[in-house]
Amino acid sequence: MNSPRKVSLEELNRLSVDEFKEAEKFPYCLLLDDIRSLNNVGSVFRTADAFRVDTLYLCGITGTPPHRDITKTAIGATESVNWQYASDIEALIAELRSKDYLIVAVEQAEGSTLLPHFIPDSAKRYAFVFGNEVMGVRESVVVGADYVVEIPQFGTKHSLNIAVTAGVVCYDFVNKITKT
Repeated sequence: MNSPRKVSLEELNRLSVDEFKEAEKFPYCLLLDDIRSLNNVGSVFRTADAFRVDTLYLCGITGTPPHRDITKTAIGATESVNWQYASDIEALIAELRSKDYLIVAVEQAEGSTLLPHFIPDSAKRYAFVFGNEVMGVRESVVVGADYVVEIPQFGTKHSLNIAVTAGVVCYDFVNKITKT
């Protein structure tokens, strides 16, 4: 058995920014609502690039590019990822619903579906909503969502960082829809 070696950046054969913009995206978008940390926003930009999110919506008080803290953490993903600012998440959700998106609140809630049990339909489009680092997804969004999904956790803390949560959800979604 050959021992593993690190792959060089050239060997990764990644898309250029222009190729990424032209590439087909997966059928989902992310909504960040009232995210306080610009580093979290930048990290989600990188995740959105890695998992070919169609659009990243920055809502409410969530910071937007250009900002040095976002840019530093995003490492160029603010140039590749399609993003938009929306001041009112409720209005954005209504707009996405009118375009046949299913709304998925990512939150710990009564009656939520554990992420491993959430089976998306690859023929449908999804909008995953991530809430404030302290308050989570606002109650009106949770109540009005088509799905509420929760990441199972087994430690002493009651939640994961928003950027980590987005990474887990994006990986899970893309993994599931590319297997069908």
